[in-house]
Amino acid sequence: MNYSFVIPVFNRPDEIDELLESLSKQNFNNPFEVIIVEDGSTLPCEDIVEKYRSKLAVTYYLKYNSGPGDSRNFGMQYAKGDYFIILDSDCILPPQYLDEVDKSLTNRYVDCFGGPDNMLPSFTPIQKAINFVMTSVLTTGGIRGASEKIEKFQPRSFNMGISRKAFEASKGFSNIHPGEDPDLSIRLWKLGFETKLISSAFVYHKRRIDWEKFYIQVNKFGKVRPILNQLYPEYAKPTFYFPALFVIGLFVGIFLSIFFQIEIVLKLYFIYTFIVFVVSTYKNRSLKVGFYTIIALWRQFFGYGLGFIESFFKINILKKKPQEAFPELFFKA
Repeated sequence: MNYSFVIPVFNRPDEIDELLESLSKQNFNNPFEVIIVEDGSTLPCEDIVEKYRSKLAVTYYLKYNSGPGDSRNFGMQYAKGDYFIILDSDCILPPQYLDEVDKSLTNRYVDCFGGPDNMLPSFTPIQKAINFVMTSVLTTGGIRGASEKIEKFQPRSFNMGISRKAFEASKGFSNIHPGEDPDLSIRLWKLGFETKLISSAFVYHKRRIDWEKFYIQVNKFGKVRPILNQLYPEYAKPTFYFPALFVIGLFVGIFLSIFFQIEIVLKLYFIYTFIVFVVSTYKNRSLKVGFYTIIALWRQFFGYGLGFIESFFKINILKKKPQEAFPELFFKA
């Protein structure tokens, strides 16, 4: 197969430097191309791209800002390969990445795949804590990890591949963001295409983020979920409600504790938080990361849960149209 990497970027020249460096060190023996799509950045990365023209078959495009989904579609329209691999600019690839992708697709071909994210020892304690809650089976991030015990895997666009055939049939990503990844996966299933997880095709996902940005990100994830449930009710799952129930349950626990001296609910929350702290501390070999994981955990649940509750109320109770209720979640192409 002929592979084309498609990478949208917005004001992240330093990230592109690290990503292109990792692409230049791939063990894959066959040629591949790299397409960088500058999504209306004020901090362009064209000079960085020039550094790698002797090492990679890389093409640079500058366009007006229209969001990551539209930029990925833009790049795929100009790609020459028959299989496109989409990455976020804050990822770094291990040398064996493309080899693992090619071996897996040769063994069992699918028109769309996703890979997990991992972390480097050089990541900051906050990055490690956020990575833990975004990937651990103890939190809402289990599906982002390496488990293959799921009926249908929904690839995420920080690390996913899609065939030219599937792209042309589906027209690529929609204008919703976030949420464009599961939206595309479901549309591909409806068109008869298969998806799968390639566990060995992981990337080091830096998640250049601080606490405030992390909260905003997961809050948007929560807002998007009721919209996707409305669009595709047959794919809605009870687990999607867990963060909202987590938030509601905490307030119920506080109420019971104050007015009825019933503390069992709050004790369960404490035990759960302590377990996550211990597991993260052990896995990361760091008490600091363990404590940061507590912050990340509660920001994740409250950000997502409150976003879900707000969106559910506006979409399902008030019957508002998604574009009217949350215009910030929809890019104009």
